[in-house]
Amino acid sequence: MSEPTPKKPTPLRPLPNLIFASRWLQLPLYLGLIAAQAVYVVHFLVELVHLIEAAFGSQTALQALITSIGYKTAAPIVSLNETVIMLVVLALIDVVMISNLLIMVIVGGYETFVSRMNLEGHRDQPEWLSHVNASVLKVKLATAIIGISSIHLLKTFINADNYTDRVLIAQTAIHITFLLSALAIAYTDKVMSAIAAQKH
Repeated sequence: MSEPTPKKPTPLRPLPNLIFASRWLQLPLYLGLIAAQAVYVVHFLVELVHLIEAAFGSQTALQALITSIGYKTAAPIVSLNETVIMLVVLALIDVVMISNLLIMVIVGGYETFVSRMNLEGHRDQPEWLSHVNASVLKVKLATAIIGISSIHLLKTFINADNYTDRVLIAQTAIHITFLLSALAIAYTDKVMSAIAAQKH
C-alpha cells in the first residue's frame, strides 16, 4: 500500500509573505554580533599576551594590565602579584562568559526567530539547541547574565579598596535583582509549560 502524498504547503498571499520575510531584517543584527564576538577574541588575546609578558618581567605589559583592570594601590607594583593575576584571570573569564552569551543569542536567536539551521544529527550541534525556543532562550540568557554579574561582583570585591561603599552596595543590589529576575523568568516558564501540557 503506497503512502499518501504529502500535501504541498499553500503559498502565502503577498502581504503575509512580506511580513514573514521581514524576519530576515534581523540578519544584519546577528552578523553585527559576530563582529562583536571577533572584537572580544582580539581583546582576550591581547590581555593574555600581556599577562604572559608580565609573568616574564615586562614592566610595560604589567602596567597595561594594571590599567586595564583598574587596580590601584599605594605601593608601586613592580611585578605580578596574586591579586593582579586573579583580577586579570577573572577579566579573561568574563570575556569568555560574554562570548558564550553572544553565541547563545546569535545561534539560538537565528534558529528561533529567523530560519532553521538544520543541524539535527550534526556532530557539533550544541546540546541546548535541540530543544531551544523563545522561553528556553530567555532562561538561558538570564542564567548567563547572572554568571557574568557574579564575575563582575567578585572582581569588585577583590579590588574593594578602590571602590566606595555606595558602589559595592549598588553592584550587590544589581546582582540580586538579576538573580530574582532569572528566578521569576524560570518560574513563569515552568507555569506556562505546565498549562500547555494540561491542554494537551
